[in-house]
Amino acid sequence: MIITYKQDDGTVEELSTDDLTAREAADIEAAMGGDQWQRIEALLNLQDPTALRAVVWIFRRRAQPDLKFEDFDIPGWRRRLRARITRAEIEDALNNTMLQAISSQAEDTGIDLLTPHLRKLAHDPADVDAALDGLGKGHLVHRRRDSEG
Repeated sequence: MIITYKQDDGTVEELSTDDLTAREAADIEAAMGGDQWQRIEALLNLQDPTALRAVVWIFRRRAQPDLKFEDFDIPGWRRRLRARITRAEIEDALNNTMLQAISSQAEDTGIDLLTPHLRKLAHDPADVDAALDGLGKGHLVHRRRDSEG
């Protein structure tokens, strides 16, 4: 997951949870009251301010080891912070949807329902189409475009 942080000067800093150490992830869990990492990822998907702040805090703590979570804040967080998913996370979500739907033979329907959500969360929305193509479901992209036109 990529957290974007818009600085005062308008530049955008990108912080990837893939760059966290295991200890840093555990420190985020502890700062978030003991939540498991999967829950924190779900909260990031929901743009939860505490989860977003925790990720930025842990990166800031690298330069300021004594920085306490309870003392760290981000004014204007709603306009400055955004969590977005990566191509690998898009592929995981699509694969999981396909695996769940194969047994019910409703994979295209499940993917159609998931795709708008993935586009909204994607760091690069084109990754959704690429992941669908890689999954052998590129026809869903083309079918959607044909029905819009």
